[in-house]
Amino acid sequence: MAIVDGVAGVIVWTGDLDRLAVFYRDTLELTPHSVRPDFVAFRWGDMRLSVGAHSGVDGDTREPNRMMINLATSDIQSAYDRLTARGVRFVRPPEREHWGGWVATFQDPDGNTLQLLQQPGA
Repeated sequence: MAIVDGVAGVIVWTGDLDRLAVFYRDTLELTPHSVRPDFVAFRWGDMRLSVGAHSGVDGDTREPNRMMINLATSDIQSAYDRLTARGVRFVRPPEREHWGGWVATFQDPDGNTLQLLQQPGA
């Protein structure tokens, strides 16, 4: 038996929870599962992506490539077009990878790196 069975969730800590929660909820259209004054959790099955207020985090990230969240999509071009129309600026538009999938890279309001990821054959 493996020590780790998978990823249960990811937390993005911020100094401005309202700004980040609005981005993940309204811009990315994620549905909140749990909302507390200092934490918002979004859930798909057993996986959670959460944003939370943290007193040790202030301002934009100083190392935006340290962590990267890949968000699955079945139609990367449509997702790219919709997010671009909402003002999201991509640092990398959708491009096919050597392994057959598609990737597009952008940042959240704190400067954390996010990617849209379309698996091959999707």
